[in-house]
Order: sequence, then structure tokens, then C-alpha cells
Amino acid sequence: MSAQVAPTLITSVQRAFRLLEAVGAHEGGAPAKQLAREVGLPLATTYHLLRTLCHDGYAHKLDDGGFVVGEKVDALRAGSRGQALLARVRPTLAALRDELSVAAYLTFYEDGEIRVVDIVDSPRVPRVDLGVGFEEAGHATALGKCVLRELGADSREDYLSRHPLVDLTPRTVTHRAELLRRLDAGPPGAPVLDREESVLGAVCLAVPVYSGDMLGALGVSLRAESSSRLGSSRLRSSRPGAARVGASRLDVVRARLIPAGDRVTRGLSLTI
Repeated sequence: MSAQVAPTLITSVQRAFRLLEAVGAHEGGAPAKQLAREVGLPLATTYHLLRTLCHDGYAHKLDDGGFVVGEKVDALRAGSRGQALLARVRPTLAALRDELSVAAYLTFYEDGEIRVVDIVDSPRVPRVDLGVGFEEAGHATALGKCVLRELGADSREDYLSRHPLVDLTPRTVTHRAELLRRLDAGPPGAPVLDREESVLGAVCLAVPVYSGDMLGALGVSLRAESSSRLGSSRLRSSRPGAARVGASRLDVVRARLIPAGDRVTRGLSLTI
């Protein structure tokens, strides 16, 4: 075709975005009449769009009649920053998946909950299906236990008071005293193991990570029957000495996971 076909544009959307840009250009707020002049819109149209933006949280009307950007815009900015941070560390998760043939997970402790923020898997190495919400399995998963171990005593007690120790498999620890004993048995920063405590047939390993002051965990899952086998020849040759003779696959995974956690923390700590 010699003539380029123009895209179909929705004028009302364009107007709303231009108006929102004008609102954002005035830190102390601007009245509707001024905004209408700046974007070249009729005053009636400007009022209609501003009412809609305010209703949906993208703008806010001040007591003096001026308009400023709303909380929804701040949420979009925060979400964009979060996506940019995840994009930085996702190659590290993908490298764990490809090198070790494991599914990789990233979690953070936010608003009193342990939440999964990213999973990198594949048809060949699928993610673990807990059968319950991850928020309800923090006491059983390596990721959750890793976070709980690093938390202060008050935050840990608060979490456990709101989340019963549900019996997920015959290996799940359901007694608080025993769980706390196991959490405190390992040194801070060391890998935490879940050997079929959350899902039968799956072994998981996790290390703590940080995004600024926010605590999280980087973890991987693999099949239980493969966790004691030697790493593949590719793993043994990729880093001389890392997979020593007689080492189990779990040892190989642990050796890779610790520096990967450090890389994730560095990536999440860089200023955007």
C-alpha cells in the first residue's frame, strides 16, 4: 500500500491524557479555567474530564478549587518503578532456571504478608502448585521460612498470630515451638530448606534478599527425587570446583543460589 493507514484514535482518551499532563505540570494545583486554556479544550469539556479523573482517583480537587494529580497516578509511578526493578533481576532468576533446571521465585514481606512477586519457570521445569494461597503457607515453604527467620521477633509473632500452621503434607511443621526452634537453628543469611514440607515430591531452597529496607527471599524448587543426584555435566563444567565429586545436586543448587541472592539484592538496591 502506497498510503500509510492512520491508526484509529479515541479523542476523549487523548484529551484526558493531555489534561492530566497539564495537571501534573502544576505542583501546587491549577484551576479548571487555566487548564482548559493550556490544553485548548472548551471549559465544559475540561470540567467533565476533571470530574471523571477525580472520581477515578487520577486527579484531586483542592479546597481552593485547584486540581492536582491523585493517588492513582502515584500508584502507577510506584508500579512502574517496581516493574523496572523486577526487569533488572529477572535475568538472574532466568539464569537459575536455565542453569539448574529449577523454577525460580522472588518474594517480599509487604504489609505483614509474604507475597510472591515473580516466578520464572518453563514447561520443562514447572512451578510448584501449593494447592493453597502462598500467603497461607509461609510456615511451610522455604521462601516463607526464610523471611520469617530474618524478621524481628515482634514481626514474626504478628505474622504467626494471623496465620495458623496448616498441615500441608505429613512433613509440615504444625507446632509453633518446633517451627521457631528450626528457624532459630540456622544462622541469619544462610539458605533455608523445605524438603516436601509444602508439597510432596518437591524440595525448595531459599536465601534472603533486600530491596532497600524491604525484606524478601529468592528461592528455587526442584523434584525431590532429583535433589540428591549429582549435577549435570554442564553444571560441573560451568564453574570448576563448584560441584565437587560426591556433591549432591542440592549442594550445587545451594552454591549457585547464595551469589544469585547477592546479585538480586544489588540489582534491587540501585537507584532508578
